[in-house]
Amino acid sequence: MTFKDKVNGLVVEALLENPSIFLIDLKITDSFKIIVNLDGDNGVALQDCIDVSRAIENNLDREEQDFSLEVASVGVGSPLKMVRQYKKNIGRTLIAKLATETIEAELVEANDNFIILSWKAREAKKLGKGKETVQKRQEIPYSEIKEAIVTVTF
Repeated sequence: MTFKDKVNGLVVEALLENPSIFLIDLKITDSFKIIVNLDGDNGVALQDCIDVSRAIENNLDREEQDFSLEVASVGVGSPLKMVRQYKKNIGRTLIAKLATETIEAELVEANDNFIILSWKAREAKKLGKGKETVQKRQEIPYSEIKEAIVTVTF
C-alpha cells in the first residue's frame, strides 16, 4: 500500500465518523505535505478539522515516512467543486462563469445534473423606447460551468 493510499483510507475512515463533513480535495506533495480540504452540509467547525487531523496523524508513523499535515475547511471565496456544495448553497447568490458569459444570480435549484439560476435584468422594452426589468431564469448543466463562487453579502 502506498503512502497516498494509506492517507486516503484514513481520511475516508475519519469522515465516516461525521457524515455531514465531506472531502473536497486531498493533495500530497513530493515533500510529503498532506493537504486536506473539507466542506460540510452545515459548515465545518474547528473541531471537525482537529478530529480529521488526529485520525490521520495518529495512524501514520513518522519513523516510516516523515510528513507534514494541514487540514482546513474551504474558504469563503473558493470555487464550488461538488454537486453537494451547490445543493447546500441553494438560496445564496452565485457568480457562475460559463464559456460565453458570467452570471451573478440566486441559486434556486441544484440537482445531480444541473443548477437553476434566477436574477433580474434590465432589457429593452418589446414596444416603445426605454428599458424594463425582467425576471430571468436559466438552467445550466454542470458541464457548462467553468467556475462558480458563492458571493458573500453584508
